[in-house]
Amino acid sequence: MTDSSVNNPDGRARLLKLPSVFLILPSLFLSALVIGYPIFDVLRMSISDVNRYGHVRGFAGVDNFLKIFNDPIFLQATNQTLIWTFCVVGGTLLISVPIAIILNGNFFGRSVARTILLLPWAVSMAMTAVVWKFVVNGDFGMLNHTLETFGLIDTKIPWLADATFAFAIEILVGILVSMPFTVTILMGGLSAIPDSLYEASSIDGASHWQKFINITLPLLRPFLQISVVLNVIYVFNSFPIIWIMTRGGPANKTDILITYVYKQAFAFGRIGNAAAGSVMMFAILLGFSLLFLFITRSPKETL
Repeated sequence: MTDSSVNNPDGRARLLKLPSVFLILPSLFLSALVIGYPIFDVLRMSISDVNRYGHVRGFAGVDNFLKIFNDPIFLQATNQTLIWTFCVVGGTLLISVPIAIILNGNFFGRSVARTILLLPWAVSMAMTAVVWKFVVNGDFGMLNHTLETFGLIDTKIPWLADATFAFAIEILVGILVSMPFTVTILMGGLSAIPDSLYEASSIDGASHWQKFINITLPLLRPFLQISVVLNVIYVFNSFPIIWIMTRGGPANKTDILITYVYKQAFAFGRIGNAAAGSVMMFAILLGFSLLFLFITRSPKETL
């Protein structure tokens, strides 16, 4: 160490920063290894001829991608994935915003209400799907029994045997399990809005709707953006609900891309096709994230 570096304030600052950089290097290396290697391996298999045991037999170019694009079930699963993601994320936001506003207010029993709302988050998604599978069972499910008791139906309805009913029920279950996380994010945003803004608007005679449009919604925008991006990634890759309740059936009418990829890999032994499908899923999510961030960037970022 030279005398000049010790006496120079900038030099001392650089020396003090060096140890912290070395401390995070192991974490950076481990993160790159854990995240980077699976991505590299999937990319490698997507352009390789792979047998059902995962052994690479040679270079295949874009053959695996051509196979899945010529598969009508892949295109059907892609369409159903977009419907599934849009409905679950949209429904979750529509329900979560008013619930977060209510829970952010002061009322008797607010702590109990918050705890009840978070309960679905504490239960595993697989367990939630199992419970709802029993609830909507066509033979002994509680839903049919309740509807019969109130005289709304005469015969039992096989809910999960009909693709329309099954997909709608799975979307409702997806909204249920996504709501606690979204409400928690939005409540964090609502708690950061100063009460003085609402008090000043009340003096000016603003209605509740005007306060919501002009104060709550603009200030809640960053938290809504975070909720949308995280929920889209989370729901797009959500596997347990669809798989446990219907396994993509009947006739692949409730398949989404993640269940399609799983079947290709572990049911049919088409590892290359599954890797190509995974790459397409990654590309769709990456494209959505970049497009969403570009569209929703703040006006200051465009200057």
